[in-house]
Amino acid sequence: MPSNQSKPSSSKISSRYRCSSCDFVSLTLVGRCPSCGAWGTMEKEEILPVSSAASADPTPEAVTLDQVVPEERISSGLEDLDLVLGGGWLPGGVVLLGGEPGVGKSTLLLQSCAAVAASGGRVMYVSGEETASQIAMRARRLGLDASENLKILVCQDVLKAVAAAEDFKCQFLVLDSVQALRHPEATGWPGSPNQVRAVAENVIGFAKRTMASAVMIGHITKQGAIAGPKVLEHLVDVVLLFFGERTSRNRLLRAEKNRFGSTDELGIFEMGEAGLRPVLDPSALFWGDEDGVSGVAMGVSMEGSRPILSEIQALVSQSPFPYPKRASKGVELNRLQLMLAVMDRRCGISLRTSDVYLNVAGGLTLQDPAVDLAVFMSLLSAAKDVPLDLKTCFIGEVGLAGEVRPVPRLANRIREAERFGCNRFFVSYKGAKEIASGGIIPIKNVREAADLVFR
Repeated sequence: MPSNQSKPSSSKISSRYRCSSCDFVSLTLVGRCPSCGAWGTMEKEEILPVSSAASADPTPEAVTLDQVVPEERISSGLEDLDLVLGGGWLPGGVVLLGGEPGVGKSTLLLQSCAAVAASGGRVMYVSGEETASQIAMRARRLGLDASENLKILVCQDVLKAVAAAEDFKCQFLVLDSVQALRHPEATGWPGSPNQVRAVAENVIGFAKRTMASAVMIGHITKQGAIAGPKVLEHLVDVVLLFFGERTSRNRLLRAEKNRFGSTDELGIFEMGEAGLRPVLDPSALFWGDEDGVSGVAMGVSMEGSRPILSEIQALVSQSPFPYPKRASKGVELNRLQLMLAVMDRRCGISLRTSDVYLNVAGGLTLQDPAVDLAVFMSLLSAAKDVPLDLKTCFIGEVGLAGEVRPVPRLANRIREAERFGCNRFFVSYKGAKEIASGGIIPIKNVREAADLVFR
């Protein structure tokens, strides 16, 4: 009896299982992914036979960098959308736009479609979820002008949609959504990992072949990730996330991935009767005037190239439970825990028996460490129940030793704060030497800042 059993030939394998979380592939079904450890994420997919047409393609020709002529971007018609994209839609580029239901994904792209068509571009909007009359009703409600360059196609077959776009010589293609379309040769229901991958590959092939810009709308899961296999985000060139509070008119747009630009930029929109419009002065949106209230401090964060004045709010109350609560919205919870630990060890103020709540006004999510000092001072103000002067701005990163570190683009941050009447700026002494503006108060650590503010 032979000791080694022969392995099955790869040509006989017609299906496999892929983890929708980390994209790990297994030939057998397992309950838990061996790679990322997630349960119930292994989805069955069929292996499509490789087409023999690929062998008939011409041999690719290598070129030097100076022989390549950069493509001119297509303006989206929305200033903040162009900012996040890196200058507009790129010919041959494929964008994946994700967001919660009702946040305004279709509205955003329909407005962009109308703007591109008005500028002379040939645009096709493919919908697998709505009827043509529903799309037309929304366009009229938004006040969008009809154009011969803008075509609407209601179709769920991606091959027919791509063929129609090629016949129309489309320059800008929108698919709503990648989970609603299907590939006739792929197995599974629309939205399954196998179908999503097949649809995306055909759209990407169309964009690269015709040098048209393509955008696919994607649904998101309850965890906030884009639904479908993780490989979908690897295949596309740009991944955008559109989000906002249901009770707020404000919408935020961020790039999670961008091969053609920065991922630090933030687009801010306001939803109104006429659709989405960019917010020209975002600092006014996230700045309040709660003077005389403890726990409120002002800071300035950089969202890409844009400084935004941010209002940090903290609330400290005695906890009736043995395990106090810590809650943070707009600032990472671990960052809040770090600031509380620094306050305990470096300033001798302990909040171990108190509930602590932290919030950023306006629903903004801050990732810039330059707001650390503002977070720290808001917590300290709430703990002492002493209001801070809202004409004072705190800019700096706080380390575990309690030191205040310098931050980049300090001059831009100070100019933005001065527009709203701030006249005192607590900053690191290392960066204060480079600023000629008045009202600069250089500090070395948080204890020194606390002594100057609460003396």
